[in-house]
Amino acid sequence: MKAKKTLSVTLAAAMAAGLLVGCGGSASTATSTAEAASTADSTSTAASTEAEAPAAAGKVYYLNFKPEQDEAWQDLAKKYTEETGVPVTVVTAASGQYETTLMSEMAKSDAPTLFQVNGPVGLANWKDYCYDLSGTKIAGDLTSDTYALKDGDQMLGIGYVIESYGLITNKTLLEKAGYTVDDIKSFDDLKKVAEDITARKDELGFSAFSSAGMDGSSDWRYKTHLANLPIYFEYQEDGIDNTDAIKGTYLDNYKNIFDLYINNSTCDPAELAGKTGDDSRNEFLNEEAVFYQNGSWEYTNLVGDGKPFTDDDLTMLPIYIGVGDEANQGLCTGTENYWCVNKEASEDDINATLDFMYWCVSSDEGTKAMANDMGFVIPFKNAVESPNVFVKADKEMTAAGKTPVAWNFSTMPSENWKNGVGSALTAYAAGTGSWDDVVTAFVDGWASEAALNAAA
Repeated sequence: MKAKKTLSVTLAAAMAAGLLVGCGGSASTATSTAEAASTADSTSTAASTEAEAPAAAGKVYYLNFKPEQDEAWQDLAKKYTEETGVPVTVVTAASGQYETTLMSEMAKSDAPTLFQVNGPVGLANWKDYCYDLSGTKIAGDLTSDTYALKDGDQMLGIGYVIESYGLITNKTLLEKAGYTVDDIKSFDDLKKVAEDITARKDELGFSAFSSAGMDGSSDWRYKTHLANLPIYFEYQEDGIDNTDAIKGTYLDNYKNIFDLYINNSTCDPAELAGKTGDDSRNEFLNEEAVFYQNGSWEYTNLVGDGKPFTDDDLTMLPIYIGVGDEANQGLCTGTENYWCVNKEASEDDINATLDFMYWCVSSDEGTKAMANDMGFVIPFKNAVESPNVFVKADKEMTAAGKTPVAWNFSTMPSENWKNGVGSALTAYAAGTGSWDDVVTAFVDGWASEAALNAAA
């Protein structure tokens, strides 16, 4: 089949481009419930839920992108199976390993029936596997065609969650340092506050920022999410929404915010290569830092049973880098999460998958789980309002006329480009590389990866 041939080409190209870095054990593999019970590995994020006697034809295998929502997806899959008898397996890829895991799983005979891409660039790699969702019930429930990912007349993906990211802020610690969120309206304000906290670090007992970890579980926050800011402002200035040749107009501003992070955090910059996403989160949970760059998806990890914070303790501030109308800048809001259905699956499995997707975004059980347990804002007609304090912060800023920063990182040319930028950032932080290396990885790397894409 054409798609099978495409996957072989994709795998070969990915290996040549270095996409398979760290694939020797970081990606989860699909296992049945019985297998999981006998071969459970505490380092794996994979899990599954399977009904013994399905009452309906077809089954669902969802390869989940979000490790932080794994438990919630497992619970929701179990409820669906109990209600319908349809077996639903949820496997969660390790952080930073989704593309590698997807390539591995799609090469198997029992491949995922439901997977995701991050936008147009991701779709370009997988469109031969994507079922046309035009005319399906889930497509009919979208609140806007903005969330439909199309290739010509075909709807090959559907955005299933709208999220925001920025600087998660411990308001209580900030006030202990003598400030409020109203004191931070620009990069200069943020710099003043952060450097003052650093100067009084021993007295205060906490740092300005949690560690900017650069290992694979954390570096996406800087090589992707933070890197979005200079891309966004360059696109805004040039009136474009994509490019084959990024100019790097605002890379000095990128340097300034990264320097602010690494020089005013809980650890020495040379230690960042070994710092994980868990380290950064735990530092924030332990009230060792005021600011923690992350997104609305972190809400359930910070607030709730057994967590140290309430909604009153936290908010999210925009990531200011000293560009544009900062007084009217909002959070970085958008999506890189587009559901795609595997058209190579059997007709029964495709139908079962479409039914499961629709149930997730239309039923009481599904919409409440996505809002309350996962903290999602979903772009569907029956969405339940999320209790997520960071979602509320985004809503308040938008209502006040502030402009959200678009998620332009879905236009980044490849995972290989991100890895090049991440490696350069890590070396720069450690003092073994220069900022010029970061600029080269950002600008020249973009051009070379875009050229490879054009030639593919």
